Amino acid sequence: MAGNRRRAVMACLLVGVTSLSGAARAEVERGTGRFPAIFEESPGLPDHVVYRPSDLKALGSAKLGIYVFGNGGCGADGTASRNHLLEVASHGYLVIASGAIPKASAAKSAADGQGGGLQVQTATHLLSDAIDWAIRENTRPGSPLRGRVATRQIAASGWSCGGLQALAVALEPRVRTSVIMNSGYFPAGANPIPGIVSDKALLAKLHGSTLYVLGGPTDIAHGNGADDFKRITHIPAALVDIPVGHGGTYMRPHGGIAAEVVTAWLDWQLKGDREAARHFVGPHCGYCGDRRLTLERNALLTKQ
Repeated sequence: MAGNRRRAVMACLLVGVTSLSGAARAEVERGTGRFPAIFEESPGLPDHVVYRPSDLKALGSAKLGIYVFGNGGCGADGTASRNHLLEVASHGYLVIASGAIPKASAAKSAADGQGGGLQVQTATHLLSDAIDWAIRENTRPGSPLRGRVATRQIAASGWSCGGLQALAVALEPRVRTSVIMNSGYFPAGANPIPGIVSDKALLAKLHGSTLYVLGGPTDIAHGNGADDFKRITHIPAALVDIPVGHGGTYMRPHGGIAAEVVTAWLDWQLKGDREAARHFVGPHCGYCGDRRLTLERNALLTKQ
């Protein structure tokens, strides 16, 4: 039984390790926000994919919040969740995913082939590196991003294994909010991923605010994430359950409902948008009666 569960966990952790090649023929989305977005690689930031508004001049005086993202399976395909990431970027964010844009050939699996173990392809520090780069670009002479980055509006996020990476980076003081998607710390002694930190005690060190986005009862990470949420009582926290399973809505058109929820959370937590806040706060909040999902709020969030 334990072996079967371990294999199931590995299979789900590998959901995000895909290649762009099969989908590259389809038209790439631009997002539905005010600023149609693109994705690209930057010579100054190897092992990352950058998502941003294509026309930076269209921002005017607005500045881009920073949203760093760890991939499903901790994989190296920085485009595996591109619809989600393009959607967020189109609403005025500088989004940076670990990994690269895959070549025409299929990406290698993250499984090492020896006992079904998971071989992490992108290190946790890449999320921190992405924040460092964004802050440098805001002041670097000649950078197209110079003066356009809101360097104090920083969110750490990720899917599945990447969500565990985001939890680690969320401990950095400069991160204001975390968005943990289809993920959560494993129970003590149950972490199957070498090189990835999983420790429930670290939840007490989170600061700012946090949002968990889970996939309902069929999401294999649901138990982990729901348990995390119940333990977070010292900062405002919310849990949104979307009954779609562990695969989420990342590659649905415009990133699906999860991208909508995440963008509203970022607009509130990073930009102070009170209209966005109404999705989460108050007895008649926007997501309180939304039949597409269920929303739970801890006591600190309920009071806001």
